[in-house]
Amino acid sequence: MLNKSSFIFLVLFWFAVPAFAENQIVVVKVSGAINPAVAEYISQEIHQANEERQALIVLNIDTPGGLDTSMRQIIKKIQSSHVPVASFVSPGGSRAASAGAFITIASHIAAMAPGTNIGAAHPVNMMGGGGGGKQAETMESKVVNDAAAYIRSLAELRNRNSQWAELAVVKSVSISAEEAKRLNVIDLIAGDVKALALAVDGREIQVASGPVILKTGDLEIIYHEMNARQKMLDIISNPNVAYILMMIGMVGLYFELSNPGLVFPGVIGAVSMVLALYAMQTLPIDYAGLLLILLGALFFIAEIGVMSYGLLSLAGVVSIFLGSTMLIDSDDPAMQISLAILYPTLGLTIAISIGIVVFAIRTRNLKKQGGTDGMLGETGIVREVLNPHGLVLVHGELWEAECDEEVKVGEEVRVESVEGLKVKVKKIP
Repeated sequence: MLNKSSFIFLVLFWFAVPAFAENQIVVVKVSGAINPAVAEYISQEIHQANEERQALIVLNIDTPGGLDTSMRQIIKKIQSSHVPVASFVSPGGSRAASAGAFITIASHIAAMAPGTNIGAAHPVNMMGGGGGGKQAETMESKVVNDAAAYIRSLAELRNRNSQWAELAVVKSVSISAEEAKRLNVIDLIAGDVKALALAVDGREIQVASGPVILKTGDLEIIYHEMNARQKMLDIISNPNVAYILMMIGMVGLYFELSNPGLVFPGVIGAVSMVLALYAMQTLPIDYAGLLLILLGALFFIAEIGVMSYGLLSLAGVVSIFLGSTMLIDSDDPAMQISLAILYPTLGLTIAISIGIVVFAIRTRNLKKQGGTDGMLGETGIVREVLNPHGLVLVHGELWEAECDEEVKVGEEVRVESVEGLKVKVKKIP
């Protein structure tokens, strides 16, 4: 029988320590490029699963690669997890390339579905700025050696094939699920998450807090997705979306500066530009390309106020085109702007910019044609005989006129000069 003090201690212990509820398998979908939004999402899910003491976290991977910093953030979270993390490359046709290969090898359990592949983990230029020569070669060698050592250490930690892992970085090799299982790159092949749960049931896994024996045979499987904020950040971190946002921002701000007071284009342009700048801090941007795009926008703005006979507009077109092709400095397809997006967006942006220039120039010319200056050279109809004074109708208005010769009613005259409220005209033969 418990005494009063023992009962109080047990009650306090019950409320102070969360229940160890190993009753669910959490599946986290990882699709597309590995960027800061994806890293935040996965880190949050692993943290939540540890708080809830779940049985297993499954990262359902299909990625072409992504940012090195985001990849390392995810791997650090996996290594510090007290709940086993399984990377599962599925469904068929999926891949764990580049950063995805690192994450798969770093996980406590590595699994693939039939018809998937893993590898091609050679690091690409993620620093921006381009460059060449011996300095660039030296920098590339350092990056490759660092990545090779990192993936080798991850493979050795999980007792996987470290030699192949290093080749995936140095030689960009890629293999199928069956070959990966044969070479001890992964632990098992499974058709779906349920099959994976049955396959790992009873296995002993070494996590941050020590060995854990999995009991996943008949557990409930739950699927988690990104929240609305994370989805938005993931979308705008896509290089194609970032480029479109930047073009919209540039055109909107350009339209507002060339036509002050419209407000709406300025608001849309400012919001789009801020979102684009957020996305660009997560991408390998070549700042020379970015500056060329901004310089092109300045050329278009200058064309409105400077009579360059189209030279500034031509310089703007060339500058924006070169800047757009240089904007993303990466050999990783996941980090590049698709040509199917680049050229239509670029063409539409340039067309709209040139249209705004033409419209502004026409508006400026119309303003010059107003008032007395707009009367010069205009044709009028005589309403009262000019001998030498009389009345003429010009621009729908009656003007007192003077002519050096007699002109009868109904005949046409041309305005030669304007003096106050009187015009001097000449008879049209």
